[in-house]
Amino acid sequence: MTTLITGMAGFIGFHLANALAARGEEVVGVDNLNDYYDPAVKAARLQALDDKWGSQVRFHALDFANHDALDSALAGEKIDCIAHLGAQAGVRYSLTNPRAYAQSNLVGHLNLLEVARALQVPMVYASSSSVYGGNTEMPFSVDHRVDHPISLYAATKRADELMSETYAHLYRLPLTGLRFFTVYGPWGRPDMALWMFTRDILAGKPIPVFNNGQLRRDFTFIDDIIAGVVACLDAPPSDDGSEKPGGSKAPHAVYNIGNNRSEALMDMIAVTEEACGRKAIIDFKPMQPGDVHETHADIDAIARDHSYAPTTPITVGIPKFVDWYRGFHGI
Repeated sequence: MTTLITGMAGFIGFHLANALAARGEEVVGVDNLNDYYDPAVKAARLQALDDKWGSQVRFHALDFANHDALDSALAGEKIDCIAHLGAQAGVRYSLTNPRAYAQSNLVGHLNLLEVARALQVPMVYASSSSVYGGNTEMPFSVDHRVDHPISLYAATKRADELMSETYAHLYRLPLTGLRFFTVYGPWGRPDMALWMFTRDILAGKPIPVFNNGQLRRDFTFIDDIIAGVVACLDAPPSDDGSEKPGGSKAPHAVYNIGNNRSEALMDMIAVTEEACGRKAIIDFKPMQPGDVHETHADIDAIARDHSYAPTTPITVGIPKFVDWYRGFHGI
């Protein structure tokens, strides 16, 4: 069994490659190693994979939005399924560099759909809780309308779901979209709040806290996320005409994948302070454009179909991240 993972040098892609290799499977990874955040973190992830798995996990440095480069790299590979996790991430960055999102998240997603169609293999792809926009009905359900995104990043992720629906309908491709909710944990992303809070608390620097701290997030530990992704890879949606989560009658399912708990941002900061062993210097700031007040995942569908059951509260997951962060930086 060989899985193609896009964004393998990224946070979730790295952990998925480890999990699949640990099951004895082979992994082919692609990533463009861009500088959206420190490429040294991505290089360290790839080195860790190489040190542990060697040729069982193979890597191609390329931009999957370049279909010629992608097709050339995959020409000698036998791919059985695809985990398309690569994307241009970040809500705030989409305000200043919108073209990067069109290229990676729209053109790139189309290229992976074409690879799946050519190979006739199932694909799991990354969507986002951002598609819910300013929805105030909690928890977010895959049955809710998602027609009013409030950031370009969210709009591109919703567009990915719509393109996938078309390919599933036209070509009967088994496709699964996963709306990720604030993933965190060891080897996480330097552009995300937990990494930045940990860095600045340990350094005695102020941390920016938006909307004066009046935010809530469904923080989901990476091990729980990977268990859900693997379960969806193992059981693609059937083409039996039944309605799938998200409303499709094609072989296309859309799931929320979160912790099913909405945590107050100030509670998350308190747990981080305790794990760091020092108080934060808090710099309260107004709400950021494109941000949302609260996220909360209704995970009934993925729990029913794939036995997904997250087990890691922030009181356990955040200290694990802080311990990893100290070790990674020699603190």
